[in-house]
Amino acid sequence: PIAIDSEKLAAFCRGRGIRRLSLFGSVLRNDFDPDRSDVDVLVEFQSDQVPGWDFFTWDEDLARIFGHKVDLCSRINPIVWPKIAPTLLTVYEQP
Repeated sequence: PIAIDSEKLAAFCRGRGIRRLSLFGSVLRNDFDPDRSDVDVLVEFQSDQVPGWDFFTWDEDLARIFGHKVDLCSRINPIVWPKIAPTLLTVYEQP
């Protein structure tokens, strides 16, 4: 339901050492409300990459790319992981 500028997204990921960026949650379902829903984003880093404090502002950068508020995470609680893992949609993966 959302348009993604893949070039901007790839540049964002390359510049921050992100190996894979995936979407999950309502953005992938019929109950996504473009006026109220946020976009749930999971990032996985390259093995040698450790993000700094600026990680906590990346949601704002991604919101401009996706055109929606973003809920950004780099880990998922192990209790809910089995439910989320099969639904992940990878929208960027390092070539």
